[in-house]
Amino acid sequence: MADTLSGLDGYHCLIVPGWRGSGDDHWQTHWQHRLSSTSRTRVASWDEPELDDWVDALDRAVSGIEAPILLVAHSLGCITVAHWAAVAECSRRIAGALLVAPADVERGSVRRELAGFAPIPSNRLPFPSLVVGSTNDPAASAHRAADFATAWGSQLVVIDEAGHINPASGHHEWEAGFLLMHRLVARSALVTSA
Repeated sequence: MADTLSGLDGYHCLIVPGWRGSGDDHWQTHWQHRLSSTSRTRVASWDEPELDDWVDALDRAVSGIEAPILLVAHSLGCITVAHWAAVAECSRRIAGALLVAPADVERGSVRRELAGFAPIPSNRLPFPSLVVGSTNDPAASAHRAADFATAWGSQLVVIDEAGHINPASGHHEWEAGFLLMHRLVARSALVTSA
């Protein structure tokens, strides 16, 4: 356990859950319990998401953190990060963003509850980021994950047959995700030193 968490000291990991939040068995919740410095965004409703509320919640959370911040977003949380970064004044406080299974809220089959998050911003993110997609994610195809990564200036990792990278697809503690966090931190260090 110590090996997978080493290298993350000095950062505050801000968890940005997706639609319906991250339950007790979600990897984001497991990570929050294991990492030394974490918090999560707090919104008015996880089930009936409102774009302005979610963006404001992320802005409030970032404003209250002194340490360099690593955003750890999942699904609709990734889209929230993109919306926030397009308007935020304090995005320079972000050391990096892990954007896991971004939800394609522009797809034809999107649920009514999520449609208000479209259109998805295509601005380059002003901080290092890593988009993690899957070859069989029902919320976004691997092709769409690649589109997001290109637009946002992110590195891209596509995992084979990983579903929506949540408990339903067998991702509970998601130990392998910490390797992606280390990759993000290494990229952030390169950008900072450049």
